Amino acid sequence: MKHILIPTDFSNNSWNAVEYAVQLYKGESCIFFILHIDELSKSYVKGNSFMALTKPNPSTTKDKLNHFIEQIGSLPANILHQFIALEEYGNFIDIVKKIVQEKKIDLIALGTKNVSRFKASVFGNNAGNVITKVPCNVLIIPEETALKTPNKIAFPTDFNLFYSYPILNSLTEILEISKANLEVVHVSQSQPKFTNAQVNNKEYLDDYLNELFFGSHSFQSILGANIRDSIINYISSNKIDMLILVAKNLNLFQQLFFNNSIQQLSYHTSVPLMVIHE
Repeated sequence: MKHILIPTDFSNNSWNAVEYAVQLYKGESCIFFILHIDELSKSYVKGNSFMALTKPNPSTTKDKLNHFIEQIGSLPANILHQFIALEEYGNFIDIVKKIVQEKKIDLIALGTKNVSRFKASVFGNNAGNVITKVPCNVLIIPEETALKTPNKIAFPTDFNLFYSYPILNSLTEILEISKANLEVVHVSQSQPKFTNAQVNNKEYLDDYLNELFFGSHSFQSILGANIRDSIINYISSNKIDMLILVAKNLNLFQQLFFNNSIQQLSYHTSVPLMVIHE
């Protein structure tokens, strides 16, 4: 049973995250935790419990959350899926961390607006923090993401990272679910001169993929002055449906998707991004 957390602000972006995650994991037994986090100022503390200031009415958060769950009921029925609504008050990241631990979450599915409007979105403001501060796999779903199972997945890497069991296990899971072809993409600004460690890491990854996904993976190389532009162009020109990165590979990760601040996610594509944590 897979446990998936989907934070919601009741926007179209968070609804897109629900639809995409439900579609992607349609053949898997899942519990989807639909979480809304409100400001602490909208509650008061009595002992260790949080209670709403106002009595229920059609505009309360609880009613909105119930309506959101009712909307989910309009999706195609799937006996493998269960949905649980959660309502919390407090700091977004602190609450997400708590829920991940309490509910044994395997994946956070997070809907986002386009980069040009990130500052107006609670998810845009928090996406970078979720990725870097919450020890859980994250699936970022931009608002223009096509609602389909991916056929081609790109895995950018510099081969500096050893591919541990948790990394390979997460990679295997998404490939088995989607039946997609994997393109392992090495990105660099100049002709690479691999160290012994990089050579060993590449060979290890190749051996692993050959054993489990023979004939459905390939290794590609990209050279370009700007790594971010190079990978975005690669996504577009090769019709990539999903991107997978390892959070531990911070050097590559920051070059691709963060501006000056690691908390300001800059993702210029409608392709979903899955970030794997160990």
